[in-house]
Amino acid sequence: MSRVSFEEFQAQRAEFIAQEENRALGADIVLNEDERKVNEYLMKLKKAELDIGFNTPSQFLPSRHFFQVVDKIKASPLFQLIQKLPKGGILHAHDTAIGSMETIVKATHKDHLWQYGEFGRADTPRFKFSRTKPDELDGSGWRLVADIRKEIGNEGYDHNIRNLFSLFNKDPLNSFHCINHIWGIFANIFMSLEAIVTFKPVWEEYFYQSLKELYADKVCYLELRGVLPQLYDLDNRTYGPEEVVRIYYDLVEKFKSEHEDFIGAKFIYAPHRLCDDATFSQYMDIAERLHQKFPTFVAGFDLVGQEDLGRPHSDFNERLLKMNPSIQFFFHAGETNWNGYTDENLIDAILLGTKRIGHGFAAIKHPRVLEEIKRRKICIELNPLSNQVLKLVDELRNHPGTFYFSDNYPVVVSSDDPAFWCASPLSHDFYVAFLALASARQDLRLLKKLALNSIEYSAMSKAEKVEAKHKWNISWNNFIDQTVKLVA
Repeated sequence: MSRVSFEEFQAQRAEFIAQEENRALGADIVLNEDERKVNEYLMKLKKAELDIGFNTPSQFLPSRHFFQVVDKIKASPLFQLIQKLPKGGILHAHDTAIGSMETIVKATHKDHLWQYGEFGRADTPRFKFSRTKPDELDGSGWRLVADIRKEIGNEGYDHNIRNLFSLFNKDPLNSFHCINHIWGIFANIFMSLEAIVTFKPVWEEYFYQSLKELYADKVCYLELRGVLPQLYDLDNRTYGPEEVVRIYYDLVEKFKSEHEDFIGAKFIYAPHRLCDDATFSQYMDIAERLHQKFPTFVAGFDLVGQEDLGRPHSDFNERLLKMNPSIQFFFHAGETNWNGYTDENLIDAILLGTKRIGHGFAAIKHPRVLEEIKRRKICIELNPLSNQVLKLVDELRNHPGTFYFSDNYPVVVSSDDPAFWCASPLSHDFYVAFLALASARQDLRLLKKLALNSIEYSAMSKAEKVEAKHKWNISWNNFIDQTVKLVA
């Protein structure tokens, strides 16, 4: 068989590339004239960073650990543009790790806070708000934080708190030797943080500040997951799951009343998967009660925690199938590097009828899973920085999201626990996704598609989605208008 002419070869090559581009996420988006102008500027910034990285690989920021380059990312003109871009909603985030830890730092200045244990020791310090010395643990070990501040100074104490409630480390590649190691530290942060953040006044301040930070980062909607810990106050009153959800609901409504373009929030009840059968039954009862009491605000049910060390879905499937069918599932699944062990949770999640999959990192290893994700339009909640920090992937260009982006899978980009790695609510994840997961050719259409997907695959009703898209479109058009003036 004779070879084709060079002209025919070039035509075939152009068609091949066009076919690939037409399959990519965002290819169905048609840009208007002003959007094309913004896209030209956006792609100029993107190409500049790609060219630097291609010529000097060590200078390509998303290829390195986030902790090593976060300051450089903040200085990136591309990142600064993405910060201004209306990104829609966050569909995967955990309630006590969304907003920055500065709210918690401020909370440690409050009266009546006690500390058990010292900073820098093997045992993580514990905290408690109380008018009198707590008698938990060894009662003699409790000291007022105000007294500790007098010894080491406010600046020194605040510095210790910031370190305690963050995974941030200047030498992350050597400091965390395996996934179980960093997950252990990660879990300890939540444990140590709990008694501060579950003090009712702090709980309310932290969540409301989180909404402010989301809004400032151009996020207009949130679906947060939470385990609903018991809250407490100085009068020894405790607050159960329904009361905690009511607090969330009331604060969301207050924030919406003060910010007309904020779409709102919904809650996904997400207790820990590492539990005994009796505790799991309690979780199911709570889920049923919450669904009855807050049918439009409580979006559904999930299980959280490290999948590799937690109980597999197969332990719970029989009981999950008996839950009220109107309770939607949004399961974490495939947050693992294993093939044939933990990742079978993906199969269970799909067969249980999950509406979305949290992470879906291992889905690429399962052809049937991928088929069903597309057929059933199950959205994958990508959290690229979380996957890097928690040691599923070192180099984000090797993230499986690259494949999902290239073949138009139903995906969104979210941020998981951004406070614990000193990231913005969503902009940092959008930035690394746009540079490292997306192809060099994917452009503004991808970013617009991701924002629209966050509304389309949300737990909102059809009517809520119509209103949400209307509000988001106004913000988007304002962004385009302002950016066109900037680049003119």
